[in-house]
Amino acid sequence: MRSYSLLFFSTLFLAITCFTSCSNDDDVMVPEEEEFINQAIYTLTAQNDPTDIVVFTFLDADGEGGLDGISTTLGTLKAGTTYNGVATFANTIDGEDITEEIAEEDEEHQIFFQTTVAGLTFAYTDQDPMGNPIGLTTTATTDAAGTGTITITLRHEPAKGASGVSDGDITNAGGETDIEVTFDVTVE
Repeated sequence: MRSYSLLFFSTLFLAITCFTSCSNDDDVMVPEEEEFINQAIYTLTAQNDPTDIVVFTFLDADGEGGLDGISTTLGTLKAGTTYNGVATFANTIDGEDITEEIAEEDEEHQIFFQTTVAGLTFAYTDQDPMGNPIGLTTTATTDAAGTGTITITLRHEPAKGASGVSDGDITNAGGETDIEVTFDVTVE
């Protein structure tokens, strides 16, 4: 009788162990989807004149694979002026404000501003909890008149500690580009 009881309990223990150790779907790691962004807006407002506003807008109304997006610049920057900048991003097709997600995941995002206009410089005015820049708010300062372009790049998981990255140099940033847009700009 003992051997049957021992065999029964051993089999029961083995069955319970196998049943509870089986993998379940809760353990499956689903890779995080990258943001779909089809709209970027960068608004510059002069610190000394709140009516002096320049707006850079990009919209790809039908998303990737369709028609090309359209970049527009409304307004002209004035030489010798400092502007407060605000960048916003959206998925207008699904009605999602991506700016909110960037702010929540600030350690995983950084916006870079590159320009071909001599004397136009950008500075970050926001930072993540680690003290690294984000770029949702900035200043842009103009020295002299000129024309050229501004390229705005949103990077996901950049190497914020890499050389020059905290100063806005995209060269060593790495990461994935969520969106990159180039605008024409005039400083008069």
